[in-house]
Amino acid sequence: MMNDLTNLCDTLTLANGVKIPCIGYGTWQTPNGGVTRRCVKDALAAGYRHIDTAFVYGNEAEVGEGLRDSGAAREDVFITTKHWVTERGYEKTLAAIDTSLQLLGLDYIDLYLVHWPCVAKVTDRWQEVNAETWRGFETAYRAGKLRAVGVSNYQQKHIEALWQTAEIKPMVNQLEFHPGYTQLDNVTWMQSNGILVEAWSPLGSGAVLQNGTLAAIAAKYHKSVAQLCVRFALQLGVLPLPKSTAPERMAANADVFGFEISPEDMAAIADLPRTGFSGFLPEDAPADALAGD
Repeated sequence: MMNDLTNLCDTLTLANGVKIPCIGYGTWQTPNGGVTRRCVKDALAAGYRHIDTAFVYGNEAEVGEGLRDSGAAREDVFITTKHWVTERGYEKTLAAIDTSLQLLGLDYIDLYLVHWPCVAKVTDRWQEVNAETWRGFETAYRAGKLRAVGVSNYQQKHIEALWQTAEIKPMVNQLEFHPGYTQLDNVTWMQSNGILVEAWSPLGSGAVLQNGTLAAIAAKYHKSVAQLCVRFALQLGVLPLPKSTAPERMAANADVFGFEISPEDMAAIADLPRTGFSGFLPEDAPADALAGD
């Protein structure tokens, strides 16, 4: 698979046959006030064709504006957004999808993700809540509003519970993934079950960029630590979503196709002690809403 990827426009294939560009541009913590709008336009000018946002980021409208400002054809750009926990449940999920479509100014969303699973600390009905939310995803998918559907921050137990009622299986799971926090057991299980793993915070929110081990490995390839992190994800079959507000770093983060990390260096990167971990775990997922309550 890796040998076939040569640029940002190259794609991976989801379980339903939809093609997804192999690197995305992340917009988490990118502010409004024109910044997100400019960043999306700059990212598209740099060659990105995959933009990741979420309702809770508060910048969906500016993502849509940046897309329109760029002049890129809608069908050439893959847009992901996410469902927030306050909108759990079937009817609220359908309404949330329509809200995101309106904010983005789009007729369809390429990939829609459950941002966090409902978990036992929220309610002992967590499986039911997740199932009802997912049923809303399936309805919108069948209606053509969503080209692909998936989840974020799910562990194996949450996926297996969802499978008990799902008619359409999640195609993607977006996880925190970077050197120093790889969740490799979870990643491997998802991949073995046909679920594409995406990496949020592939640079460890910047915390790994000063790591001496990574700096030494990156120097061997005449690359930056950020480029090493993006390449590391790709070589493990994980789709990275790097973010930057600087156009030169946007371009640099995508310049990862001209080298290959050796097996020995891949192992050394994977063996790093915990570094840059956000502290977010599914069981600590936001609990500020219950569907139907």
